[in-house]
Amino acid sequence: MRIRKFKKRAGPAFLLMFLLAFPAQATHNRAGEITYKQISDLTFEVTVTTFTYTLSKADRPNLDIEWGDNSITNVARVSETFLPNNYKKNVYVSQHTYPGPGVYKIVVQDPNRNYGVENIPNSVNVVFSIYTILIVNNSIGRNSTPELLNPPYDKAALGHIFIHNPAAFDPDGDSLSYKLTVCTREDGKPILNYVNPPYSNAFYVDSISGDLVWDAPTALGIYNVAMEIQEWRGGVKIGVVIRDMQIEVYDTDNNPPETSPLPDLCVEVGETVSLEITASDIDGDSLALLATSGILTPTTCPASFTTISSVPGLTRARLEWVPCHSSVRHQPYDIIVKAEDYNADLQLVDIDNMNIKVLGPSPVLTEAVPQGKFVRLAWESYGTDEIAGFSIYRHEGASTLTVDSCYDGIPPTAEFIKVGYAPGYDAVSFTDTDNGDGLETGIEYAYRIVAVYPNGTESKPSNEQITALITGVPLITNVSIRTTDPVNGSLTLAWQKPRQLDTIPAAGPYEYLIYRARGIAGSDYQLIQTLPTADLNDTVFIDTLINTLDYGWIYKIELYNNTAGNRFLIGDPGIASSLFLEALPGDRKVRFVINRNVPWINTSYDFYRFNGTGWDPVGSTNQLTFTDDNLENGTEYCYYAVSAGEYQGAGTPKNLINFSQQTCAVPVDNEPPCPPDLTVYSECDSLYNMVRWSVDDPVCYEDIAGYNLFYKATTEENLNLLITFNDRDVFKYVHALPDYVAGCYAISAFDDNGNESERSMMICVDSCNFYEIPNVFTPNGDDFNDWLVAKTSALVEKVEFRLFNRAGVLVFSTTEPKLNWDGTYKGKVVPTGVYYYDCEVFERRITGLEQFHLNGFVHVLTEKGAGPGVVEGKK
Repeated sequence: MRIRKFKKRAGPAFLLMFLLAFPAQATHNRAGEITYKQISDLTFEVTVTTFTYTLSKADRPNLDIEWGDNSITNVARVSETFLPNNYKKNVYVSQHTYPGPGVYKIVVQDPNRNYGVENIPNSVNVVFSIYTILIVNNSIGRNSTPELLNPPYDKAALGHIFIHNPAAFDPDGDSLSYKLTVCTREDGKPILNYVNPPYSNAFYVDSISGDLVWDAPTALGIYNVAMEIQEWRGGVKIGVVIRDMQIEVYDTDNNPPETSPLPDLCVEVGETVSLEITASDIDGDSLALLATSGILTPTTCPASFTTISSVPGLTRARLEWVPCHSSVRHQPYDIIVKAEDYNADLQLVDIDNMNIKVLGPSPVLTEAVPQGKFVRLAWESYGTDEIAGFSIYRHEGASTLTVDSCYDGIPPTAEFIKVGYAPGYDAVSFTDTDNGDGLETGIEYAYRIVAVYPNGTESKPSNEQITALITGVPLITNVSIRTTDPVNGSLTLAWQKPRQLDTIPAAGPYEYLIYRARGIAGSDYQLIQTLPTADLNDTVFIDTLINTLDYGWIYKIELYNNTAGNRFLIGDPGIASSLFLEALPGDRKVRFVINRNVPWINTSYDFYRFNGTGWDPVGSTNQLTFTDDNLENGTEYCYYAVSAGEYQGAGTPKNLINFSQQTCAVPVDNEPPCPPDLTVYSECDSLYNMVRWSVDDPVCYEDIAGYNLFYKATTEENLNLLITFNDRDVFKYVHALPDYVAGCYAISAFDDNGNESERSMMICVDSCNFYEIPNVFTPNGDDFNDWLVAKTSALVEKVEFRLFNRAGVLVFSTTEPKLNWDGTYKGKVVPTGVYYYDCEVFERRITGLEQFHLNGFVHVLTEKGAGPGVVEGKK
């Protein structure tokens, strides 16, 4: 039982000193955090939440967000909520597009922390800052931070254990871990001489549950602590959120309430969770039971937490939930339950948590049927369109796997291997071909499948189906093409005479039933011949009037004991297919894919090509592909292949020779050249980009006729054709631009037949910064340097420039990029002195209109004869 009590950009030094001189007006920050949602590959919506002291006159309708890529945005507050105990919740929301992949530290800082924080020396003069680590990495997929559902402020009781949980809910289902860290000051740096609050036994964060445990406070007062919440996906850390929270310690004689023990649960989709939870209080105080969890807020199948009854000293509530398929994820859901009393002296709290893991139900695997060297699986419809497909797993021999009610997928210890994936929610079958190589005879195979959800989570495993490849009685030895024709094709089907039938009470006569199906993996068998035989010596059948040009064929032979009154099937049927070639014409070549489904092992495939009068051998392979190259485009070539193979084991047929169909193809240049290698660099002063490319492979170079160069000005646009070069010996292009050099480039090559390569890797270059503000300015009426004028370019669309005197008075502001200030304030030239400026610059960049921040000083000299200014700016 867990019991607890209760619930920058920095300005110049003279401005900071001015603020610190009036703590009642400038100190107010108590707690906060930064979270984000990913909108697109490079764009994020960031939410800054702060909690401030309402009795302070300081308020922040706007805050600066430092994005971690050398840019800052001044963001307006979108909501404020006044809370008990002089707290106010402030929310600021802004979107930002990053220039590319990377690790970015988002920082918000604001003077200052509230007065009297016991574990932060001189807290009233310490800048309040919070930060979040954002990782842009498309290879891990899109990511949003966890939502922290419990607020970052609480109350503790002197001498009593205190527990706080942020109730972190990750919408992506990522794993979370927790640890203590240090509260931060300006620029997100650790506070000097910061210490943890004083405790009698322990002060720590549970890395798994996220419970902040203070056992127990030994001194009254206000304390700030920071918790680091880490996101993990596939064992890789993908983000960090820092929560800075405030805890007030009070002295009280009240006793805290107690909640009933909470179990961790594992449930399948559609099962009902109905859990009664009670809270009691020995002082007889009235109680409230509250729950916080991500399962209470979704738009589909939300859970409910309802008070059943409440009398002084005892409250009962019920958690109810019927999870749906959209609830399935690898990580369990956290539910934080809080019991709070209504004591007149001081309210006390007991907090506890539980987990509920939601699993997809087990699919029902109905059959695993051998088909030659393949196995065809079938299963029942899963009954929902909220899955992506099914993963298929295989194990040699029967497994010992027992389905765990709390484990999604098949555990590695079960030693299954994944052999395939059937896409689509409506998939109900899969054929295991072992990547086209075929499975081995004499081995039992066990199969299980799992449903795969869009977030990658697998369901509980299906039941197990076990099968073995059928060698067959009789053993088929030949399915060999005799004649290639779309109508009058024929082939030879042969088999070995069955042996050792004396071990079976089958005295004969016998009967062969021959079945045929189209395709080497066909299953729609049709009976084509019945062969009665007394001595089993009939072992050859010629199949005619079939299309051997366009299709391969698979055969099944059943052997029956045909004794009157005692007819039965002897053994398992023999199954084997013909050898079928797929010819794929290419540039000066023909590629072949070899298809077969046979119970024996083929050790070689010999290819023959027609020379006009006869057939020449052109090569041999033991693989399932073959290429005949150095051909002439536009000329027809015809081929056939001969396979050689044998059954495994003593006494089985050897030296099995089978012919494929004859097939013809015309080589054609349908293959694109290889893409060039691209480089780009910018000449900012001259406003052009130098684009260069190269082709290192001489064979590829010979195939190239020209190049297409593509360009886009910003990352959000699509690449468009910039220019075409109909000369393969052109390797550079100077791209002159009117006012900025930002952009992304890619290039492709094409040949004389119009085949175009893939585009090269896209290369992006950003604009150079052109904005600078002088640091000396002499408005003395001598017509020389009398105006404060910024050095700018057409890239800068506007600025937000503000200039202050030493007293902090705003003396000039403008949105004009050139500034054009004449040195006057209220119609008079300002006195000689040092003035501080703060400037937001809005500039067109590769990511669109970007904002960056400048600040610094301008020395204003009004005496006659003052010298020229030195151009300087600080970004």
